[in-house]
Amino acid sequence: MNILGRVGLTLQITKTAFAAALSWFVASTLLQSEYPYFAAVAAILTVQVTVADSVDKATHRIIGIIGGVLVSMLLGHWFQIGAVSIFFIILLGMGLAKALRLNPQIISQVAISSLLVLAFGQTREGYAFERIIETVLGSGIAVLINALIIPQNAIPEVERSILAYSSLSAKTLQGLAVLLEDLGPARKTGRSEVDALIKEAQACRKSLDLAEQSLKYNPLLTHKRERLHHLAETIVQLESITIQIRGIRRSLADIQENQPLYLEQAYVQRLKQAMEATAHILSAYGLAAVHVTADTLQHLQDAIETARVEQARCLDSLNKISSLETIRDMGSILTDLGRMVAEAQPLKVARETAWPPPVAS
Repeated sequence: MNILGRVGLTLQITKTAFAAALSWFVASTLLQSEYPYFAAVAAILTVQVTVADSVDKATHRIIGIIGGVLVSMLLGHWFQIGAVSIFFIILLGMGLAKALRLNPQIISQVAISSLLVLAFGQTREGYAFERIIETVLGSGIAVLINALIIPQNAIPEVERSILAYSSLSAKTLQGLAVLLEDLGPARKTGRSEVDALIKEAQACRKSLDLAEQSLKYNPLLTHKRERLHHLAETIVQLESITIQIRGIRRSLADIQENQPLYLEQAYVQRLKQAMEATAHILSAYGLAAVHVTADTLQHLQDAIETARVEQARCLDSLNKISSLETIRDMGSILTDLGRMVAEAQPLKVARETAWPPPVAS
């Protein structure tokens, strides 16, 4: 499939072609339909990236067709096919669907069905009913094919997003630590780095939403839902950590504004070490959440212990600073660092991912 994908023959395109062909075959062979292409068209339009999207597309199409058929059957007795009748049928059909606050896709489908039934229903008895049956057939076949043939599993993409998110979180915090050495008037603020982290958080959340959609109405991937729930909890924790990083950036900005002189280098280095040690936790946390092993959990635990020691040393030296404003801002940074440690507990990761696995008897 990867080789075919390079030349444009993706899995979704293959599913679409197969769904259209199967719908045509069933409609023409089993139902003896005179217009089997309507079933094929319904199948083509129904196959989407996820099963949930296919179900939504099929539902919209079926409701729209039924609505269009009803409009044409009610009003077609007083109209002959022509420009004026087409105008009024479509105007009334779409206006009624809009008044009922239906989905825009349903509204357009009402117009198409109204037109087709008005054009062909007057010359062929039973056309409107056959149109509904063929659409239901094509849509149903498309949903089944999308769900049963190599269903999309977006969990690996969520895992990659978590690794990228946690890695960027660590780099962002390390970058803010470097800014401690440059508290002059022209120093960088770290805003662009934090903004990039926020965008990464949004991308990670988007991948999670897609994965949740891919598992919806998908019987073959039901066992993946618990795993996705655990990954969702990890993303929530990382989002909370992002809030702490934003708070640290603001505290650094306050230090720049309120501290007229440079901080003592000894304290700056100690706070920098605490921030860098905490940054190692973030990358280790993402790795432990995605690849839960004894080694990754131990690595996370070691990083947490190191960060706690560095934060405690930094906290002990606060009494050496005479400026109350600086103590407040530095204390705020240490508070945020402490919250990051609390968010990335290895016991929480192990509990969410059911680690360690049960021992076979």
